[in-house]
Amino acid sequence: MTVSSDLHSRQKAAVAGGVGTRAIFAEKALNAELWDVDGRRFIDFAAGIAVNNTGHRHPTIMRAVAEQAERFTHTCFHVAPYEGYVRLAERLNAIAPTGAENRTMLVTTGAEAVENAVKVARAYTGRAGIIAFSGAFHGRTMLGMALTGKVMPYKKNFGPFPADIYHAPFPNPYLGFSTEDAIAGLERLFAADVDPERISAFIVEPVQGEGGFNIAPKEFLIRLREIADRYGIVLIADEVQAGMARTGKMFGFEHAGVKPDLVTMAKGLAGGFPLSAVTGKAEIMNAAHPGGLGGTYAGNPLSVAAANAVLDVIESEKLCERAAEVGRRITERLTSIASRQGMERIGEVRGLGAMVAFELVEDRESKAASPAITNRIVAEAEARGLILLSCGTRLNVIRLLPPLTIEWDVLEEGLNILEASIEAAFSDATAPVAA
Repeated sequence: MTVSSDLHSRQKAAVAGGVGTRAIFAEKALNAELWDVDGRRFIDFAAGIAVNNTGHRHPTIMRAVAEQAERFTHTCFHVAPYEGYVRLAERLNAIAPTGAENRTMLVTTGAEAVENAVKVARAYTGRAGIIAFSGAFHGRTMLGMALTGKVMPYKKNFGPFPADIYHAPFPNPYLGFSTEDAIAGLERLFAADVDPERISAFIVEPVQGEGGFNIAPKEFLIRLREIADRYGIVLIADEVQAGMARTGKMFGFEHAGVKPDLVTMAKGLAGGFPLSAVTGKAEIMNAAHPGGLGGTYAGNPLSVAAANAVLDVIESEKLCERAAEVGRRITERLTSIASRQGMERIGEVRGLGAMVAFELVEDRESKAASPAITNRIVAEAEARGLILLSCGTRLNVIRLLPPLTIEWDVLEEGLNILEASIEAAFSDATAPVAA
């Protein structure tokens, strides 16, 4: 029996069955590499789901956290505030692309950031309704699940969900659903289900994460901004997965040149430490009454120190530019693979910066989803020492999220493993999928 198999047995006996995991039990990690308890080495193309944009255990971040731990680890910001929180808020205010004077609040998870953005929007507008989009993911809390536009595995059996949440269609050019189609769907929602003057906010991802790395077309975000302005609706940019240099800019919305009113951040914000933020226009953020926002662990000092160090690393190591190059190399390799004879089940390669994915189909003409092939590629890669993640409402997309700091030779090695895994999966498409 391996150490991993023993831990797997212990996990089954101790951890709730609804907590789904992989069979990789981590022992140590550094930058883009991870070793399990049995000494197996993996190249990490997941980065903790876009959390470790700066890699595992970046020395600048680890040093900042260690220095903060020597001073204090917790006071509760509401009880005894500290300079690090204020400094991080100042820095996020300066970079959030709202085009206005900003204010920031810190919490712990992406779902918390989303919930607080909704609270702030409701306080500012005096309205209750929220419009999210098909394929969206906004967290696992009850409100987060209500906003999420993907049933499995997030919403099944967990309802009923909070009221006054509506879903409009999200563009999907690959499946023939255009920006015009999506805007027409939103207008139908206004005509049939809810008065736009009852809507407090739109919440939208510039690149859908769990939804399949669907990129919001520039024209779609421009139209949303126009409609939001027409009806006095707050535009919330959910940058939890796309933010912090992942797409080649600090925030995904910047690619479209559209200015949101509020921005939610988490994942890559603190380099592996739990922290999230809501940053937005001062007049909106200040609408909540004193004491209405926050939490016991909101803006934990160790996480705040990490986040300030992350911003330093993004600037000093030019991670926005590096993300663009990482994405270019990944996209070039995937496009080359997809163009070869016998690779017709790769329906599309798409991405923004180092947020890249490819969609698996039965054939390119029908575009019918192939979750079986998707699962097989993930399993083949894991057996070869590469960590991949799948996503998509049709369960047929593989997303690539290596750290932005990944060494070029390690990236190349990972892409070689990915190519071999695709070839192996395609060569035996009728074989049983590994559990």
